[in-house]
Amino acid sequence: MFGVLLIAYLLFGALSGVIDVWARQGFPVGVAVAVLAAGASAVCVLALYRLSSRVALVLFPLALAGGLAMHAISPFSGLAVIFVALCAAPYRLSPWWAAVFCAADIAGTALVSVWAGVEGAAIFGISMGFGYCVVLVVLFRQLTLTRQLAESRAREAAQAERTRLAREIHDILAHAQSAQIVHLEGARLLLERGEDVPAALDRVTRAVRLARAGLEETRRAVDALRGSDLCLPDRLERLAVEHRSASGTACEVRVAGDLDDVSAGARLAVARTAQEALTNVRKHAPGASAEVSLRRVAGWCELEVRDHGGRAGDEPSGEGGYGLVGMRERAELLGGSLTAGRGEGGFRVLLRVPAVEGGAG
Repeated sequence: MFGVLLIAYLLFGALSGVIDVWARQGFPVGVAVAVLAAGASAVCVLALYRLSSRVALVLFPLALAGGLAMHAISPFSGLAVIFVALCAAPYRLSPWWAAVFCAADIAGTALVSVWAGVEGAAIFGISMGFGYCVVLVVLFRQLTLTRQLAESRAREAAQAERTRLAREIHDILAHAQSAQIVHLEGARLLLERGEDVPAALDRVTRAVRLARAGLEETRRAVDALRGSDLCLPDRLERLAVEHRSASGTACEVRVAGDLDDVSAGARLAVARTAQEALTNVRKHAPGASAEVSLRRVAGWCELEVRDHGGRAGDEPSGEGGYGLVGMRERAELLGGSLTAGRGEGGFRVLLRVPAVEGGAG
């Protein structure tokens, strides 16, 4: 829009200048000014649109030279060309070359005005007006760049949010549905062979239980994204109850510190990590008791999950989107960290994430 306004003013100003010169100074001078106006205007339009900055660096001085020549032949007739080149340069040239060109534009106009016998007051007014226009154009240009940067950041934020949502969906549905498929496929094979109907029924029951758990996790994720999720202590206690029910072993929860202002992202990371860590305890340390500790340390939220006294089994490999790799990735995206390994008496997972977005540093 700004470019359209500049071109409209350029054409109007150049045509008005030519008509005025033709009326006042006759045919020869009018023709000369008309030729200069046409050439300078065409060059200025080319510099303003669809050409590289290197070409514009050549064209803008040519447009300025044409405008100054018009101004020298008939004072004020070329000011439209000079003004448009002055306003367009900051948009098409690098900051350094734009500054050089604008200074040359203002200084050249003043010198040609003196040579053409323009009054001092008029020269001062033209120079001040051009300087004021340069300041405004630079401010408009900066506002344009700021808006473009904000739009770019908004697009990046939207893409990051889509990626996060995709990770949440994958973590919930892929884990639950893959386990359901295994159980249902096993039940189908047992029924097709007419073998062990109770075992097939047990597999179907497990698949139903997994489906219900997946639905519950989906609801929790939606609540977390809306910011209306359960508070962390209650959610960890629920996970502990589920762990005790599924494994028949003890699971103790300890909470310390003020967790009221913990961000939704941190709450979700803590809940997901606790869930996966307890799942790993059941898978890889059968019979082990578990201990879940959540604490607020300055600007950080720390979750520690330990197991004790289980039978020796394979350590969690961290493979897959729902393993240790997925938990570690989630923590790093929030600016935190996750460490996991053998500790005293069992396996230990420690998650550390900023409690408030951008608050831990």
